[in-house]
Amino acid sequence: MRVGIDIRCLAEGRRTGVEEYTLNLLKNLLKLDKKNKYVLFFNSWKAPRINFGWLEKYPNAALKKFRLPNKLLNFLFWYFNWPKIDKMIGGADLYFMPNIIFGSVSKKIKLIVTMHDLSFEKYPETFSLKKRLWHAFVSPKKICRRADLIIAVSESTKSDLAINYGIDSLKLAAIKSGLSGDFKVISRNDQKLLEIKEKYNLPYKFILYLGTVEPRKNIIGIIRAYNQLRKINDAGLNKYKLVIAGTSGWKNKKIFDEINKSTFASDIFLPGFIEDEDKPYAYNLASLFVYPSFFEGFGFPPLEAMASGVPVIVSNNSSLPEIVGNAGILIDPDKPDEIFQAIKEVLLNRELREKLREKGLEQAKKFSWLKTAKEFLEIIGKL
Repeated sequence: MRVGIDIRCLAEGRRTGVEEYTLNLLKNLLKLDKKNKYVLFFNSWKAPRINFGWLEKYPNAALKKFRLPNKLLNFLFWYFNWPKIDKMIGGADLYFMPNIIFGSVSKKIKLIVTMHDLSFEKYPETFSLKKRLWHAFVSPKKICRRADLIIAVSESTKSDLAINYGIDSLKLAAIKSGLSGDFKVISRNDQKLLEIKEKYNLPYKFILYLGTVEPRKNIIGIIRAYNQLRKINDAGLNKYKLVIAGTSGWKNKKIFDEINKSTFASDIFLPGFIEDEDKPYAYNLASLFVYPSFFEGFGFPPLEAMASGVPVIVSNNSSLPEIVGNAGILIDPDKPDEIFQAIKEVLLNRELREKLREKGLEQAKKFSWLKTAKEFLEIIGKL
């Protein structure tokens, strides 16, 4: 079988959720499957920021690169439903889109699409106007209805697709994302821990949030909970700083305003984007990981933190209880007081911290990209 895979999301060389999913799933599919032929569709007018040299060791993979202006290509897909990607890559029996994007394939081609979440439907107010317009034009609902199979990255997302889009359950498959082996407990004697601490100017003891700095992540709730924690003026708690790390997203002016007006603003650190190879060390340096997001389709950061031996506090909504299980503390993201109480309890209770650490390490073992790839192969075998 000739399988086409859309890898345009890798053009920027970033490793956010969609890119992490696409790259890790692809690598594991190529390792496992020697029977099918994989043809990768890539388009970028600018020079790509990703090196595809690693593909050379897989004889069953072919990269089809194009240099068309993205806006022009997207307009052609949207307005004319042309060109057909399967024709551009020399034919395919099945075409896989690991994320929602402009595109068009022939009617006879089996189409599989991965849906990571429906946050743009449930919380449109947390997206910029540009993002909302993009979703309106790309029409995820239309793509889902055209697809022969939709992969949801969690049971929560699968349920959202059935309810919000009215998708028949026979067209839906929940295949959970995996976890990179890079995330693990690192020896405290590892010299690189100190190097990363100095590279990002991280404090000695800190509570960590790592993710996009945007409204849906409820960072304002974290800041307000931290303010409450510090107002106790406990000597043991005062030594913990707050680190808000990650790429700056959209509509985040209120987040930075909240930081600036905090009495403890000098103890809130903003290291910005953490490079992929540095993330495991950043997690290992943290005392606690907090992720009170309003909505998540999967949620990589809490899983990465658990695999790194860090206790986690997450929201009790969407996919997060499913991913974290009983290995973390679940809170109501709309109640900063609950976030505060959970942080205080974990930091003051050594026994609880150790218990959460052990449970987190066990929970993280349930997720692997190899498992995700195997389940994907079973699905395409049936199609």
